[in-house]
Amino acid sequence: MKKFIKAQLASFSGTAIDFSTTIVSVEVFNHWYVSSNLAGNILGGLTNFALGRIWVFQARGEKLHLQAFRYVLVWIGNIILNTSGVFVLTHYMSISYIYSKVIVSLFVSVGWNYFLQKHFVFK
Repeated sequence: MKKFIKAQLASFSGTAIDFSTTIVSVEVFNHWYVSSNLAGNILGGLTNFALGRIWVFQARGEKLHLQAFRYVLVWIGNIILNTSGVFVLTHYMSISYIYSKVIVSLFVSVGWNYFLQKHFVFK
């Protein structure tokens, strides 16, 4: 349970960077919400990887490039799920991109990221 809580805190940190990047990109720089979401996902993912490797799963003993490769595989799925989910909810259901991002992020974080990071990336 302790590891799950730490993973959620790391995920929250990555999410904070993700959301900040997305919102600033849309609201300040007037970029399209989909490309802004992608940029946020990338910066948030880098943060989450670093925290997961060092703090959550304490997996510094394994080679960085192997973990990074596995993380990228999981991350590609994460980006596809997040970006398409935000697009579908915002474009087809007329939900604000911010609310869409919150909804999709919660599902992807617990249903995709945690389990794959624990059992595949940082095993």
